[in-house]
Order: sequence, then C-alpha cells, then structure tokens
Amino acid sequence: MLKPFPFSAIVGQEDMKKALLMAAVEPLLGGVLIFGDRGTGKSTAVRALAALLPAIATRKGCRYNCLPDQPQAACPACTAPEAQRIRAVVQVPAPMVDLPLGATEDRVCGALDIETALISGEKRFEPGLLAAANRGFLYVDEVNLLEDHLVDLLLDAAASGINVVEREGMSIRHAARFVLVGSGNPEEGDLRPQLLDRFGLAVDIRTLDNLQQRIEVIRRRDAYETDPDAFAAHWSRKEAAVRKTVVAARTRLRAVTLSDAILSRLSQLCMRLGIDGMRGELTLMRAARAAAALDGREAVGWPDIEQIAPMVLCHRLRRDPLDDAGSAPRIERALAALETVPVHG
Repeated sequence: MLKPFPFSAIVGQEDMKKALLMAAVEPLLGGVLIFGDRGTGKSTAVRALAALLPAIATRKGCRYNCLPDQPQAACPACTAPEAQRIRAVVQVPAPMVDLPLGATEDRVCGALDIETALISGEKRFEPGLLAAANRGFLYVDEVNLLEDHLVDLLLDAAASGINVVEREGMSIRHAARFVLVGSGNPEEGDLRPQLLDRFGLAVDIRTLDNLQQRIEVIRRRDAYETDPDAFAAHWSRKEAAVRKTVVAARTRLRAVTLSDAILSRLSQLCMRLGIDGMRGELTLMRAARAAAALDGREAVGWPDIEQIAPMVLCHRLRRDPLDDAGSAPRIERALAALETVPVHG
C-alpha cells in the first residue's frame, strides 16, 4: 500500500496545517473547512494528517471503534458473551474515513445486512461510514457539492454525536463522534450556512506565489513519486517530532489557562463583529487553548487570539454589502480597535 505524503513535507500553507493540528488536539473544535484553488494540497494534507495521528485502543473485531471499557449496545464484538475476556484490546490507526459525494444514506448511516437476512432470516445491522469514523475524522472532498440529504445527516450526527437508524424494524443507536474535515473549490458553489457554521475552523488557501516554494514542491513531489518508501523514511524523524508534539499537546490541553481579561476581550471582539450566537466565542477559546498547547505553553496569550481569529470567525461574519474589503480585513480592523484595551494573561 502506497504510503501517504508526509505531513511535515508539505511546503507552505501554514494556516491549513495549523488548523488541522489544532483539530487533532481538540476534537471539540468541530472540524476544519479548507477552501482553495485546485492542486494546492488540500486532500494531501488531510490524508497526511491521518498517518500522523496516534493509534486508538479498541477491541479486536469492533467496527464501531468502541472504547475498550465502554462497549456500545449496538456492537456485537464488544457485547457478546465473554467478549471482555476473549477479545483482546488492540491499537488501530486513528480513523480517517472518506465520504464520497455519491454515497447513499444506507452507506453513511448503516442499514440491514441483506445477505444475512436472506440466508439466515436474522436481522443484523451493517454499520456505515459514521460508525467507522467514530473517534476519528470524517473527510468530505468537494464538500460544497454534497447532496442536501447527506448534509442533513451530517448535521444531525455532528450536533448529537450519535447516529440513530430506524428502519426495517430495527432501532439502532451508536456513537458517531468525529472531527469533520471538508475541502472544496469556492468557484464550484457555496456551502449551506447550517453546515458552514458546524466547522470550527475555516481556512482559505491559494496557489503558492513564491518561486522557491514552488520549486521545492516540485522536487518533493517528484522524489515521493519516484520512491515513496525512501521519501517517507527521509521525513520519518520530522513526522515523529510532529506526532510527539500532538500527543504532548493533547495531554497539556486541559491544563491550559485563559485569563478573565483575555476572555472579556475575546467576547468584545465577537460582539464588535456581530457574530451570531455563542459558538464563535466558544470555538475561539478552544482554538486558542489548542494553539497554546501545541506551542508547549500552559497559558493563552492575546497573540494566540490575534493569530487564529480569522480562521475561527471569517466564515461566521454576516455579509455586509457596503463593505467589499472581505472578511479578514474586517477582523483585522476589529482587532486593531481593541488594542487600547489593556490585557494581562
């Protein structure tokens, strides 16, 4: 099997890489939306992240990624008689599940196993992509082209963390806690506002305009395609360092503090920008903690907020027909207006 392109070997696109790492550290962020030109490494970065993440523990044969000591009622591998004794705990790669644009509802949510029903007459549930993505990532390429009925399914699962299937006389509930990652080209259409709001972070990336970076992209891609194993081995030390950083940040995350002064200023920023609801502030707080944890710090500073505010708030701004400067300049102006407010933290 071809090794994925190493995450640490991706040239440039720092905002995209930072957003993906923050989502890997803090699943409560709600996922990452990556919009940009074709051929800018969106899919490459997402798949590279999957290979970088630490493995998760579950029981052998489990298709729902149950926690070993918290089996789900829907999972026969974890709830069968003596399953706790005979099914060994194993380490499996962190799930990174692709959701195809043309997927059916049954494929996404799961459905009756027709073959088993016809042969033995037994009603058995065949888990879908939401079950496979539990405790991991669900990736949708060209997410802005996703059909409305699939968008509704994702919204329900993302909001509740549970997939509910009621059909063919079955009633199944299982955990579906995943980090949603979407990518797309804005020229091919907008994203439904309801789904857009579910992404904690959104980044816009562009084709590299630095000559040396473009040359380096060509060199690295050519070396990877010539000998993927040798290329992966060359970058293995840096990959291990990034993985170690993610693991340490996850451990440190809950100890990261955020002062009342910064929290107050953070809320003032969202109020000044007219952000609807509280999701913007909550996401900004969580993202700032993740950024500090990745940087090895135990306290959030205002520079953390300034750096990540565009990726947290740009896609939450109301459209202003009288302001054609764009979302990022509006956030920069709001941040500049808060500079006179003293903050310690």
